[in-house]
Amino acid sequence: MTILVSSHSRPYSPSSVAHLTDYFPHVSIDQGFSKSFGGSNIQLISNGSMANLALDKTSGAGLVSKNKYYYGFFSAAIKLPSGLSSGVVVAFYLSNADTFPHTHDEIDIELLGHEEGNDWAFQTNIYANGSVSTGREERFNLWFDPTEQHHQYSIIWNSYHTVFLVDNIPVREFIHNSAFPFVYPSKPMSVYATIWDGSAWATHGGKYPVNYKYAPFVVSFANVEMSGCIWNPTAPVSSCSKAGTSSYDPVEGPEFVKLSKQQIEAMDWARRKLMFYSYCKDTPRFKVLPPECK
Repeated sequence: MTILVSSHSRPYSPSSVAHLTDYFPHVSIDQGFSKSFGGSNIQLISNGSMANLALDKTSGAGLVSKNKYYYGFFSAAIKLPSGLSSGVVVAFYLSNADTFPHTHDEIDIELLGHEEGNDWAFQTNIYANGSVSTGREERFNLWFDPTEQHHQYSIIWNSYHTVFLVDNIPVREFIHNSAFPFVYPSKPMSVYATIWDGSAWATHGGKYPVNYKYAPFVVSFANVEMSGCIWNPTAPVSSCSKAGTSSYDPVEGPEFVKLSKQQIEAMDWARRKLMFYSYCKDTPRFKVLPPECK
């Protein structure tokens, strides 16, 4: 596979990174999710295996998983709205704000619309124990047009690390460090798929709000995977009811607790060539950088 970053850049041919999205079964959206908000803007298609979510003047739309998970592998194939999309936010993320409103954890994939067309930005973020005042954002350019077809956006979350992947290429690894465990998400979370109005901040810090002249903005979610430990609130947190029928273990399996040499090389490329913001380099924002940055 050859990846073109832009028309004038050198092509990148990643090493044979493992296609982790091939390891787990797809979850039918009508069976794995409930409507969270904007029900009239949610359309299930292909016998419930796919969903179109729309943002218009009346509402955005969101889905929430029927189960909560305590570590696992989570992925969705997403096709973004085309055309002018400033202020639009499409998110695939984990959160437990409904259960722990003051100490919630969150692992975010957010795709941020653009004022010039299809040039969406890919943002990752992590919150732990209610630390919403310390966003740990990193933003990347994508090396493809995300509006032309579905691309896979994935999260590995276990007790070793959290990894964000695009089309199976790792772009960020957040390691669980025992020296500062309070910054690591460690409580069961639900999976969310949403589209909403982020006019206040999403595109150039809010300079370009959503232009509803171009509405509705429709995002397609497909090939959803949610494999790991299903949380049972009546059982000890350490107990695990495995989701799915795969022989691979995203919680303790060797393919998921440590990146391979090929994955590290691919991630290094993504971070050198595509990352344009990291909170760890934002010294005007943080007089003292968060502990994991040092």
